[in-house]
Amino acid sequence: MDDAAIPALPAELPGALDLPDVLLDLAVPHEDINELLRLRAELLASPELRTLLARAVSGLLWRSGEPGQGVGLPVFPAAAGALGRCFAVFVFVAALPYTRAHHRERGIPDDVSRRTLADLGRNLAVHRRRFGTTGLLVPWWPTRHFRGELYQLGRLQFERVRLGRRTGEGLAATGAPVGPGDPALSVHIPDFRGPMSPEACDDSFARAGEFFARHFPDEPAGLAVCHSWLLDRQLRQYLSADSNIIRFQDRFDVARLSDEPDDDAPVAFVFGGTETPRELLPRRTSVQRAVLGHLDAGGHWYAGHGWFRM
Repeated sequence: MDDAAIPALPAELPGALDLPDVLLDLAVPHEDINELLRLRAELLASPELRTLLARAVSGLLWRSGEPGQGVGLPVFPAAAGALGRCFAVFVFVAALPYTRAHHRERGIPDDVSRRTLADLGRNLAVHRRRFGTTGLLVPWWPTRHFRGELYQLGRLQFERVRLGRRTGEGLAATGAPVGPGDPALSVHIPDFRGPMSPEACDDSFARAGEFFARHFPDEPAGLAVCHSWLLDRQLRQYLSADSNIIRFQDRFDVARLSDEPDDDAPVAFVFGGTETPRELLPRRTSVQRAVLGHLDAGGHWYAGHGWFRM
């Protein structure tokens, strides 16, 4: 997409006195506040970075609310240091007034809006747990939240999506009443939210049914999809039938597994990162033992792609 074709939006950052409260409202860890204040001053001192910030906000919010639209965030090399790691945070903070206005227009309750956008702070906490510094491990992930595509409803997150060709055709072949381009809800399991117990998941799915019928009645999404290593059926070899993960799997018809293994995903999810040698990782829980034991035996983990009717 040519940047010149994207309507320019004013992009302003909160003042130095106000920014800490804005960041805390977004659940940004206290340990990161001072660093982000320092980086704010560094960003505003650069005319080039201010221009880049305005372009990034306009691109982020282009056709806001439409799944799959928007323009990617700028990518910084590792040599850019802390500001490169944190530039996306300032893009989201500058976009915040537009996101909240979009939520109000849709009638999104304030508590849902607040808990949804607090995922920005959760992702900063994930980065700090893994690397001990301020930054976003996956800067593009919160774009969904700030574009009005994803909402936190209890334990789980639900993203408004349109099924792609491969997923749509694959689901249609299994008997699902959908095809490519149809609306669906993609289910995500955020960190730092406690066990994904059957009761917590039941509550989230019930909330989702009511929420999307009320706030997106023009977009009937009767199908939930999930793309995750948690749907790898190999887990059944290691975990009991009444474990939270297997109970979660039982909700879905798994249409296929990814062609390529992704061994890092379960290690990062279960242990908080992939930097520690596997032989030094703990094996206290059944999930820890399952993830590492399978890899020790020469096996691999794959993302499962599943669906069920809401």
